Amino acid sequence: MHWRRAHFSSDFQDRDLPINAPASFIDLPAYFGRIGFTRDGRPAPTLDTLRALHLLHPQAIPFENLDVLLGRPVRINLSSIQKKLVTNKRGGYCYGNNLLFRSVLEALGFRVRSYAGRVLWGRDADAPMPSRTRMLLVVEIEHTRFLADVGFGGMTLSAPIVLQTGLEQITPHGAFRLEAAHTRDSELPAYVLQTLIDGHWKPIYHFDLDPQYQSDYEMSNHFVSTYPESVFVHNLLAARLAPGIRYGLFNRAFSVHDEREGTHKLELNVDELRRALADEIDIRLPDTPELDAVLARREHAGIDTLSLRRRPRCSRRRRAAAAISRRIIEARYSP
Repeated sequence: MHWRRAHFSSDFQDRDLPINAPASFIDLPAYFGRIGFTRDGRPAPTLDTLRALHLLHPQAIPFENLDVLLGRPVRINLSSIQKKLVTNKRGGYCYGNNLLFRSVLEALGFRVRSYAGRVLWGRDADAPMPSRTRMLLVVEIEHTRFLADVGFGGMTLSAPIVLQTGLEQITPHGAFRLEAAHTRDSELPAYVLQTLIDGHWKPIYHFDLDPQYQSDYEMSNHFVSTYPESVFVHNLLAARLAPGIRYGLFNRAFSVHDEREGTHKLELNVDELRRALADEIDIRLPDTPELDAVLARREHAGIDTLSLRRRPRCSRRRRAAAAISRRIIEARYSP
């Protein structure tokens, strides 16, 4: 990784921030085993530790909304999150992933604050501002603040980034930056997280530093998991990172984005959906007969073309390598 460090004074006073939800028991050894984190002794609350955990978490614990489609309640108290994401080897969306990550960081002695954002990814520039349904974290280490977020699906960060605008920051899965934004009727600092795609900066989400409480996330979680027009209620969403690769699934559209070779896209049938969820997304699938019915309905759902990247221009050698990679993927998902 290549980093340009930015140090600046920070008004990060406790009186301006919420007290996080009461701490419950977090099983650190189980979590470390789940994400493959190995280190002698208890890791110190340092930037190196934060980077290591932030890289491993989204590669081991995926983004997914199967419980919503199965009509199950999505509980976001710590014990339920640990059982689902750690013990049962499932995934979740932003609340489950980031609440778990926050609890781990706090147990290790990190100073963590929780905020909310508005998703801009895949929306037209002139579309109305959406509601605040994103959870994100800010971690302070030695007077420098970092944005941490392990739960944004296909565009999840794989490293924390410095909370400073106008700074291109290279992560293991692409370039990101923060740009200054405005929040109506508020003087709080506000930002837009962006990612670099095909030479253009694309917005991911807008957020400000308005403190959030557990009750705020409970309400937002209920909304996204039950509101009839929520994207989570009608669509299968799943994603996971791997070294140099992003796997994404929107209904039947399966995408594999390689940082060097571009993006390959396939449309999957029910059996292939099961295979992709179990293998590439790496979910221990729920043992219920309702799952096949849920996946079968995906065959009549739409394909999200906005969330899939176009293949970037590349050299003849890279195109040849990409063609080989595509044939391997297609062979895997052939009858």
